Amino acid sequence: VDARAAPGDSPEDAARQARYAVFGALRPEPSLPAPVRCVALAHHADDQVETLLLALSRGAGLPGLAAMPARMVRGGVVFHRPLLAVTAAQIRDWLRAQQLPWIEDPSNGDARYTRNRIRAEVLPALERAFGPVHATFARSAAHAAQAQQLLAEVAAGDLAAAGDPPRIAALRQLPRARRANLLRHWLAGQGDAARPSAVQMEALLDQIEACRTRGHRIHLKAGRGAVQRDGEVLRWYNCPPLPKASR
Repeated sequence: VDARAAPGDSPEDAARQARYAVFGALRPEPSLPAPVRCVALAHHADDQVETLLLALSRGAGLPGLAAMPARMVRGGVVFHRPLLAVTAAQIRDWLRAQQLPWIEDPSNGDARYTRNRIRAEVLPALERAFGPVHATFARSAAHAAQAQQLLAEVAAGDLAAAGDPPRIAALRQLPRARRANLLRHWLAGQGDAARPSAVQMEALLDQIEACRTRGHRIHLKAGRGAVQRDGEVLRWYNCPPLPKASR
């Protein structure tokens, strides 16, 4: 696949998106009628620790701190990660015992990538200070995942009450934290391109709080698109339209 990143985009994220696109398009032998429904990924315990540390370094919320789930559904395909409790060293030891070769990705040694610096410098330092951290970090990620599941259930209920797209009046009735939770849930449903930064979310919350008149405009960047007021509701546009007066 062509996994080159667009200017300003993460090359790691571009490669990830390209991989999942390929997995989602997989088909079995022509003699079999159904498409591929399940894919097992080889992410292991070291990957999970690195993902959690990356999330912490970026000030991520609960979805980021939950790291990688053992099971997820994407594009109609169920992805499993059966090796999240197994370290990279254990996998290599097993491969040696079975006399099986493997391929080392040459980019794994490239210090330009934060994940590689975590693997080579941060994780060894943590293990020298605290001993093996895989199990304890995995517990923290599991606690974050459980809390995020509860927040998602609350957000789904609030969105059902506010409507989809959400009504501004219904949003204004919610406390700020719960309003933010609903908006993140709603925007996540629009796709990866709609995920707002923390700064964008704060600006949107401020505008909703200030939206007390029919003529109040809302047109704010959110992810790679924009949230805009359309009458009594908010809508997200993948390509930001020109600002217009509210109806």
